[in-house]
Amino acid sequence: MEALDIQPRLLLGPGPSPVPYSVRRALSEPVVGHMDPQFLAIVDHIQSMLRQVFGTSNRLTLPVSGTGSAGMETAIVNFVEPGDTVIVVVAGVFGRRIVEAVEKVGGHVVCLEVPMGEAATIGDLQHLLDHHPKTRLVAVVMAETSTGVLQPLAGWAELVHDRGALLLVDAVTALGGMPVDVDRNGFDVVFSGTQKCLSAPPGLSPFTASDRALDRLDSRRASVPSWYLDLNAFRQYWGNKRVYHHTAPISMLYGLYEALRLVLREGLDARYTRHRQVAGALWAGLEAMGMELLVDPSIRLPSVTTVKIPDGVDDMRLRQHLLEQDHIEIAGGLHSLSGKIWRIGVMGHGARLSNMIELLVALRRGMADQGRQVSSGVEAAEAIYNRGNR
Repeated sequence: MEALDIQPRLLLGPGPSPVPYSVRRALSEPVVGHMDPQFLAIVDHIQSMLRQVFGTSNRLTLPVSGTGSAGMETAIVNFVEPGDTVIVVVAGVFGRRIVEAVEKVGGHVVCLEVPMGEAATIGDLQHLLDHHPKTRLVAVVMAETSTGVLQPLAGWAELVHDRGALLLVDAVTALGGMPVDVDRNGFDVVFSGTQKCLSAPPGLSPFTASDRALDRLDSRRASVPSWYLDLNAFRQYWGNKRVYHHTAPISMLYGLYEALRLVLREGLDARYTRHRQVAGALWAGLEAMGMELLVDPSIRLPSVTTVKIPDGVDDMRLRQHLLEQDHIEIAGGLHSLSGKIWRIGVMGHGARLSNMIELLVALRRGMADQGRQVSSGVEAAEAIYNRGNR
């Protein structure tokens, strides 16, 4: 059997995003024990950096050992008990996943259904809370990866807390690419993933929970229905006691450390501005090519752009052309949007004007290969980007 020989790709799908060289190098550092003082110092630094990126002072802030889906399940199994009423905003595939997770632990789900490509309103939420006064938790996806919608959440926490409920937020495609501001927004439980705007490999789920949420956890009527994802157990390792729960993924945490270091070295405000400017350039370029974006600009997500596939263009054939001829990866739509949209990641290390221009050129060439002639989007993309940098 031959040794691995992976051909590089320009990852411009909705995740994973391109991983910087220094992060890949960190992954190759020598493995030490998870109780080694060297490693415990790294653990402390990771927690400190995560608090800065999350915008929180929460004591319980840590990376769950697993992908973003493990972070989701950690949130559900710890903060939902059998019989609890849970309102879930379903505006795409990842809201639907939360519904399934809540149902598996015996929660009573009330769905706030929103058409794909749109966002829920605070009025929608208030209506459901009025009709379900015993709601224990409200769950919402801040950045819906399947649609490219950025869900407005101003005022949600105050409304939810007034009813005695917790607010759970999926920030998988938000953290590191736009402000999450956990404390300022009053979010109670937030989970994310490392493979999106943080530009680390998939495999860890940054997670934070407020003191209000921990009070709920400490007063559970039933034990947490998971051994591995029980916060009562593994928060002891990430606290002062360093009580063994499971063997930490040492190398993955090296990579996260370096990824967070790069985020903070760039500066959060500068990073968020870069994501907005590069996304804006992509939007302008696509529209100059005659393509239509799925989401209204007022709720458009900077980190994932969703664009409608032009009539007469074969989705799979074009994406295969991009991958084989240009070594660029983008993604198609999911569920009801399958075959109707492309999803383009503008995330982390990949959020560069040069990458967007390379993609626009390749898209134009790929459509020409199918007999569809379109204008160039490069000049429009450059113009918008340059305007934002003046």
